[in-house]
Amino acid sequence: MLSIGAHVGEADLLAEAAAREATLVQTFFGDPQGWKAPVVPDGVGALTAAGVDLYVHAPYIVNVASPNNKIRIPSRKILLAQAGAAAAAGAKGLIVHGGHVTAADDPAVGISNWVKTFERMPCPLPVLVENTAGGEFAMARHLDALARLWEAIGGFPGVGFCLDTCHAHAGGLDLVTVVDRVTAITGRIDLVHCNDSRDLSGSGADRHANLGAGHIDPDVLVAVVQAAGAPVVCETPGGVDGQRADIAWLRARLTDVRP
Repeated sequence: MLSIGAHVGEADLLAEAAAREATLVQTFFGDPQGWKAPVVPDGVGALTAAGVDLYVHAPYIVNVASPNNKIRIPSRKILLAQAGAAAAAGAKGLIVHGGHVTAADDPAVGISNWVKTFERMPCPLPVLVENTAGGEFAMARHLDALARLWEAIGGFPGVGFCLDTCHAHAGGLDLVTVVDRVTAITGRIDLVHCNDSRDLSGSGADRHANLGAGHIDPDVLVAVVQAAGAPVVCETPGGVDGQRADIAWLRARLTDVRP
């Protein structure tokens, strides 16, 4: 049965879950724009006792694909530290963006850097690579790029995939077929970030909207979640009220949903 929750602040994870009637939560372990060591929030143990699953999102600045040593090396270090902290906290997975190279770089360099990351980093929990919304030189925006990346890293133990619906829409992917096409590449979808989009398809803009309030066909959004069959995180605006409404909206339209 599908478990549905939201990305929340780390101050009181169990209270945040209860306020949204969520069966899972996703959060950051520290500053999403910084290189500091992860900080495990107080009270994470209470989530397990309450039957609420935890997912952790790595900082946005992580880009292990980068040819730039000043970005790639600290990215590897913080990803390893985040994975260790998330595993120790009992998290079900650590989500990390696919990263990118620049126009001057061969994309094969970015793929090679991902391979070196997983060669040097045993995964103490599932590390879920997430598709991204923009960037012509992104490792996981276009399906052909994702296929090249997955051919290289998909065999490493613990490597999984997170599908973001807003990112897929903004990246110009056809949401009607995206689950079948992604699973043909990755073999599975481990987590869905279910977000509507404030912008048109192909915009490259990562601006989330509440479910049914953006440019993604609501029926298609539900169909993607249903077909993926994976736990769901709503990274939508509106705080507690907005996310609680989105979770209820999605539950009302899905079958086999965890209460």
